[in-house]
Amino acid sequence: MKFKQLLIINAMKLRSLVTIAALVLGTVSGMAQATYTAKDGTEYTFKKHLFLDLQGGAQYTLGEAKFDKLISPNVQLGLGYQFNPWFGTRLQANAWQSKGGYNGIDENGKPVPVTSTYKFKYVAPGLDFMFNLSNLFCGWNPNRVFNVTAFLGGGANIAWANDDAVAMHNGNGVVMRYLWDGTKIKAFGRGGLDLNFRVSDAVSIMLEGNANVLNDRYNSKKAGNADWYFNALAGLRINLGKSYTKKAPEPEPAPAPEPVKEEVVAPAPAPAPVQKVEPIRRDVFFRINRYVVTAQEQPKVEDIVNYLNEHPDAKVTVTGYADAGTGNNVINDRIAKRRADAVTKMLLSKGVAADRITTDSKGARVQPYAENDKNRVSIMIAE
Repeated sequence: MKFKQLLIINAMKLRSLVTIAALVLGTVSGMAQATYTAKDGTEYTFKKHLFLDLQGGAQYTLGEAKFDKLISPNVQLGLGYQFNPWFGTRLQANAWQSKGGYNGIDENGKPVPVTSTYKFKYVAPGLDFMFNLSNLFCGWNPNRVFNVTAFLGGGANIAWANDDAVAMHNGNGVVMRYLWDGTKIKAFGRGGLDLNFRVSDAVSIMLEGNANVLNDRYNSKKAGNADWYFNALAGLRINLGKSYTKKAPEPEPAPAPEPVKEEVVAPAPAPAPVQKVEPIRRDVFFRINRYVVTAQEQPKVEDIVNYLNEHPDAKVTVTGYADAGTGNNVINDRIAKRRADAVTKMLLSKGVAADRITTDSKGARVQPYAENDKNRVSIMIAE
């Protein structure tokens, strides 16, 4: 009956963690889709995916014995899901054995004729909330080699085979006030860091360190404080499916051949009256999260080039914008600048002198259009 009660209590705690995960997912579900554009123009789009963790290493159980006497083998298996570039969850099971120890001192600080360690088996299934710090603070890059991920979680520690401690208690006159036998289930919390080194699109080498905390009854000894164990693990993370899609850049259209002009001798025209030169404006629109000038928009750049050729004293201002309905200020400032730079680069390639061009960007802080999607634009004004 007591075993069933412990199982129910820990199941309720695990269900609370799942509820928290659902709330976090509800918060991030509205986040704009993550994209990355490489130097060659290839566009990558993040894709939700499952991943598998296979790890092994060593555990140090905090206790009253020399450090090397409290080291145990340790393994961990995890199945996770990456919801966006910086947030994921992982169901994991950490297992093998933990240790406790006496180093000639009993629970009351008095000498005892025992200097020994004892071990017991355990398996600790739980749920981790994982935060990719590299993507969160530096932006998502599918080709990044090194990523740092922090995680927090918890679950149920199921321990058994505490025969060594029972034998010490019964045979050596050592009193363990929290001695347990059979199978014990205890809630635990944990946190740690993963260091991932990308080998390929599907495989990364993992180094992980995690700290786990339980109540004072885990190692059978009464100490008046929580019990801890620490795991150092190495292994592989395998993506189960594609983690992104990619799209090659659109080829630049071939320039149209210039028509052959026939020389026609015409009488000298009468001097034209001096006319005021009117300014010209052209708006170059972009796709979401893009800053490549499409073939459809290039004639607008040609209009400005022709205007500047016809009016040698005229200059042009290029201002880039981003829509406020997507991303955040950091992302929008960057993409607005790239849109302005893309148009400026095309003007330069058409022979416009650099000192006739002024480049600016407003991010999403200024919205020239009432319609959100039209604010993915670079506006050229020549006068």
